[in-house]
Amino acid sequence: MVSKVDNAISFQQQALGLRAYRQQVLAANIANADTPNYKARDFDFAATLKDAIAGRSSGALAMDRTNSGHMSGTAGSESVRLMYRTPAQASADGNTVEMDAERSAFSENAIQYEAGITFISHQLKMIQSAIQTQS
Repeated sequence: MVSKVDNAISFQQQALGLRAYRQQVLAANIANADTPNYKARDFDFAATLKDAIAGRSSGALAMDRTNSGHMSGTAGSESVRLMYRTPAQASADGNTVEMDAERSAFSENAIQYEAGITFISHQLKMIQSAIQTQS
């Protein structure tokens, strides 16, 4: 029974995990809008989710090891491939953060995250209702 419930919400669980990580990446871009030579980063959400669903990744995010002495994380086997954004207009200080684009992406991602939460909540209520009516 538990595996059926897990299967029912697995997709949304992976999507929410990736949305939360993307929100962190976008927030870092916004926070570094005035940092000279900072390069804005993002990832292709649809491709990353497709890979996670296809089993090319566990869906969990791996921790980056920046030093050989660091212990490896157990959160996942693959990390999300972050890419640098190409700015529409270059900045004099080398910063590639475009606040309008970042705010737009941040807001859209937040709305998608809330929609995912609402969907999972609805699924769990349906499952709970089905269990209660069979008792």
